[in-house]
Amino acid sequence: MSISLDGFVAGPEQGRDHPLGKRGGELHGWHVGDPRATEADRTADRWLMRPRGAYVMGRNMFGPIRGPWDQEWDGWWGPEPPYHAPVFVLTHHAREPIQMEGGTTFHFVTEGFAAAYEQALEAARGRGVDIAGGASTARQALNAGAIDKLTLDVAPVLLGDGERLFDGVETFDFEPVEVLHSPLTTHIRYRRRSAA
Repeated sequence: MSISLDGFVAGPEQGRDHPLGKRGGELHGWHVGDPRATEADRTADRWLMRPRGAYVMGRNMFGPIRGPWDQEWDGWWGPEPPYHAPVFVLTHHAREPIQMEGGTTFHFVTEGFAAAYEQALEAARGRGVDIAGGASTARQALNAGAIDKLTLDVAPVLLGDGERLFDGVETFDFEPVEVLHSPLTTHIRYRRRSAA
């Protein structure tokens, strides 16, 4: 996950006009076209985009619509999202699955993180499950012990407000195993100590 120096993975006022919150885009220049990106950023982008068997994400990451599904919305990514695998979206409002081009199907899970993660594990068939975000979903995964490897892409940015990754996370039982850096970001790969 891209994260600011002060611990935010999204800026304030997330919505259709600011999907990552105000100034949240400043965390992602390393992989969305900043000309200062280096080979380190390209390596980290390959870590980010490697194929997985399934994904879990939160409703906020899927889209800006809150509450009941009273608007048409199929995600931020257009007709062919980058996942190419089943994606299990945490929500409080049921919705039929959405099948997209390229093999992505969004499934909407109302029974909480544990249910979504279990469904993702089954769908992945041993090919790995990625916790795609956002902050709340990642926190739930950390607290459930569902993350074995974590990459933090630390941007030299202070957002001051927004959504923090580690609020409510009581332990961080990870050790750094690789660090890459560029003018845009320090990429730190962690692995759970007990998984070593």
